[in-house]
Amino acid sequence: MSAATKTAGAVRTARPVSSIEALAERAGFEIEWQDAHKKMQRLPETTLRILLEKLGLPCGNAAQIKQSMAAVDAEASGRKLPPLITAKVDRGIALPVSAAKSGARYRIELESGAVIDGRFTSPKGEIALLSPIAEPGYHTLVINDHRTTLAVAPARCYTIDDAWRTLHEDAHDAPPLWGVAAQVYGLRRDGDSGIGDFTALASLATQTAQRGGHAIAISPMHAMFSAEPNKFSPYSPSSRLFLNIAHVDPAAVLGAPAARAAIEKAGVADELRALEGLTLIDWPRAMKARLAILRALFETFSQDRDSPFAKDFASFVEEGGRPLEDHARFEALQAAQIAQNGEGHWRNWSEALRDPRSDAVAEFADANRREVDFHLFAQWLAAKGLVHAQHAARDAGMSVGLVADLAVGCDSAGSYAWSYRDEMLTGVSVGAPPDLFNQAGQSWGLTTFSPRAMRTQGFSAFIDMLRCAFACAGGVRIDHILGLRRLWLVPEGESVKDGAYLRYPLDDMLRLIALESWRHRAIVIGEDLGTVPPGFTERLQEQGLLGIRVLWFEREVDGPGFKPPREWDSGVTATTTTHDLPTVTGWWRSEDIAWRAKIGQTMARADGRDPVRVALEERGKDRAYLWRAFQDAGIAPADVDAPDLDNAPVDEALAFVAATPAPLVTYPLEDLLALAEQPNLPGSIDEHPNWRRRMVRPVDELFLDDAFTDRLLAVDAARRRSVQAHEHPSKSTESP
Repeated sequence: MSAATKTAGAVRTARPVSSIEALAERAGFEIEWQDAHKKMQRLPETTLRILLEKLGLPCGNAAQIKQSMAAVDAEASGRKLPPLITAKVDRGIALPVSAAKSGARYRIELESGAVIDGRFTSPKGEIALLSPIAEPGYHTLVINDHRTTLAVAPARCYTIDDAWRTLHEDAHDAPPLWGVAAQVYGLRRDGDSGIGDFTALASLATQTAQRGGHAIAISPMHAMFSAEPNKFSPYSPSSRLFLNIAHVDPAAVLGAPAARAAIEKAGVADELRALEGLTLIDWPRAMKARLAILRALFETFSQDRDSPFAKDFASFVEEGGRPLEDHARFEALQAAQIAQNGEGHWRNWSEALRDPRSDAVAEFADANRREVDFHLFAQWLAAKGLVHAQHAARDAGMSVGLVADLAVGCDSAGSYAWSYRDEMLTGVSVGAPPDLFNQAGQSWGLTTFSPRAMRTQGFSAFIDMLRCAFACAGGVRIDHILGLRRLWLVPEGESVKDGAYLRYPLDDMLRLIALESWRHRAIVIGEDLGTVPPGFTERLQEQGLLGIRVLWFEREVDGPGFKPPREWDSGVTATTTTHDLPTVTGWWRSEDIAWRAKIGQTMARADGRDPVRVALEERGKDRAYLWRAFQDAGIAPADVDAPDLDNAPVDEALAFVAATPAPLVTYPLEDLLALAEQPNLPGSIDEHPNWRRRMVRPVDELFLDDAFTDRLLAVDAARRRSVQAHEHPSKSTESP
């Protein structure tokens, strides 16, 4: 979910604001915005009416508008303390004017057990201030009988330098580091049942560390739909709180003999061999076989309740609490509903089953306890597998290890939306407006948090999501981090261009991210690609949060060429490409242009020229510009012409990005293997084999291939040679 445009500030038009527009602005919508062509756009009232209704703010007539405005004003008035207030360490904490009277006493109960007693001294009518708190954490503020949470965040996120110093106590700043980006589902190993698993991931991490790598950026591991295996996009999960059980290695926890017995009991040995031989993943077949093995494994496991494994499982279930139980109930309930009436979307179930707290759901869980327990068991195996992969990475010497990918939203038909239905938006899809990269815009079919509900619910769902993302990793990549500032929402059934930007509580969310980052000792990367609001990137860097820079988008400001490595930003991660963009080989060969033409994504031109021919001509010029950039950087020989289409300059591209001042460079496995095909083609569903491509060889064999290992050695050497080795001008030296 990426694009390539950054916008400058916008000037508002002088047109009067209507009552609908006034309500929309108070609710957080941007009624005017600047598009990728730097033109001002103003939202039609028809769009605003639809979106306001979706946000729970009726506006069909003047009376409804007045009532909705009063509701929004009441939420913003600060007449009472919200359930959670965010703040930063060593800075005064402002409270609503009406929260405390001058002379009133308050108490702050710190997480450490210490207590701070104080008295408000602000003059009447002015904001009440709490003295700065030096201890980060979730503290409790008590005023009279009212209690609220004070989430006091460090000054910045946990950084790569912090991670490096954890392993090297005598070191100062980290040297330039590198890592590999991998689509976990695409990894191979012997006996993987046709889908990449956590054991293959652990092997990739260990062997990459042995070659000098310090991070493995992975595709999202979010829970999908076991009853709907045709839904397999990792960025459209059922829940971001739990894991995709497709990646479980049945032998990893309970041992190879138990796994072999389960395969025999399930009768899927021949099917597994067939699945492992496929070039593309057959998700429905592979998931059917995987579930059959896991069910057979569960049958044996559940017969011994006194084993150490059984006790560990019981502890896992207890720690997972209500959210884990809800997810397991949903998995069982959805399978039953599909079997009974073919309906997978929970909003189309009977009214009683739409409520996770209803008696009907509890009765179903009691009657189907064994099925619910199976899904708890599968989540336990998944968590054990991912934790093992992270431990393997760190034990092998990685300072970061796994970098988990946090999707921007979730499927509205999934367990998360069912479990947290009062905190999620309904009837809208998250997306992106038309821009220079994707002229049609994007609607991803995802839902996410309601900003109104986030505040009234004390950000509980957001915090739960962060904790789950950080739990099994040394870092988190936040997909489309622009959504912390604003999200493009498209009403269901409407055109992408008929969407609108809705603002989110950026300050609160950044503080909570920093707090959880330190509590988990994990770095944070934000995908800040697309139509970026002015000052947003700088704000991320102030927070110690790394942005992302991609080779294809780093162009000269005053010319058509590519930026030299020394001019790339330093407070970011750098990469050759992403899962949504062409590989180096694919870009050089114009494979992405061919694919878009093949599936009808090429838009007609106003001048009547063939858009494919124009795109190919432009790519030809860009190839020349890129080769010249390689030459100017001293990476390609000055007296050698650019290679032909069949010999993409992959090594030069890797070295070029290695020479940037980024503290961390991640190389997609596809580029390290010089592959032509990209994992995902945005805007396509069945036309392109999205999220199905597998590596040709098992992970262990990759590291026996001279071409592959030579690239890793070259990447490691290039990073060590980087002329910016100790130049990190944008890094914060402020203590957390």
